[in-house]
Amino acid sequence: MLKLPLIKLEMNDRRRINGPPGGTRPAVFASHLESSSAADRARRERQPTELRKIFLKTGLIPSASGSSYLEFQPSASLAAARETPKSLIPPSSALKLACTVHGPKPLPRSAAFSPNLVLTTHVKYAPFAARKRKGHIRDASERDLGVHLETALRGAIIAERWPKSGIDLTITILEAEDDRWWADAPDSHDASWGMMNVLAGCITAASAAIADAHIDCLDLVAGGVAALVSDDSGDSSTTSPRLMLDTDPAEHRSIMSACVVAYMPARDEITELWLKGDSSKAALENGDARSAHEALIDGAVDAARGAYSVLGDALRESVLQTIQS
Repeated sequence: MLKLPLIKLEMNDRRRINGPPGGTRPAVFASHLESSSAADRARRERQPTELRKIFLKTGLIPSASGSSYLEFQPSASLAAARETPKSLIPPSSALKLACTVHGPKPLPRSAAFSPNLVLTTHVKYAPFAARKRKGHIRDASERDLGVHLETALRGAIIAERWPKSGIDLTITILEAEDDRWWADAPDSHDASWGMMNVLAGCITAASAAIADAHIDCLDLVAGGVAALVSDDSGDSSTTSPRLMLDTDPAEHRSIMSACVVAYMPARDEITELWLKGDSSKAALENGDARSAHEALIDGAVDAARGAYSVLGDALRESVLQTIQS
């Protein structure tokens, strides 16, 4: 009699995700909220009109038509905290982002005819970019950043030179600016102060990537931020606010109003303006006769001019490297 070997069949249910075979123990983290104090807050050691140093490099992604990488230098207090940390939580974060441009390329046949260049912007936070972890699907804030960025760039690109074509611009935010100091109450700051700094960096990096892709533009676009900040006491009713350029929300207790602009210095034009906060009743500390809104816009334009100088130097360096190679 012929004996066949026994074969053991294992049936797997593909409609169900099986859990781990053993139990897991949740991670336990030390609490630093009780040991935090006002001395641990990041302090602004720059002058009110002094900007942070910007690192900008183009052509880092060979597969893209144009690319750029932008990084803000952290403040002195943040750099000291990283060298000699007193806590596992840094006092603030610095902005780091990468931008890629694909195109110009023909539009799909299913798309409607367009006599101008079609610009598509996509802004996405990395899951580890912010203290609150981001999901894989874009949320409302990321979509708002994409709309603001598209508006800022549309006024600079010469769209009629590229009919029936489109470009895809993607920005990945590797590290985002904080909206407040991590030990403050959740409602102490508005949830969009840091996003305004992110938008200014996105505008500068996107302009560098578009220039690296050899797309015709009227001028380079640079982003700048200015804000009205109260003193350390946090009582904005008894003291006059001060105008600060390139503010870090983690360094201030109270931000009354902020403004971000996309500025083209060669044409002296603003392609995008975002003003947030209540500054109608604010009086500047130095007794400036201008209104607070005008001071904010002028301060943001001054910050954009500083970013424009870095943008021009980075593109000139990229062109020289291309010629020498």
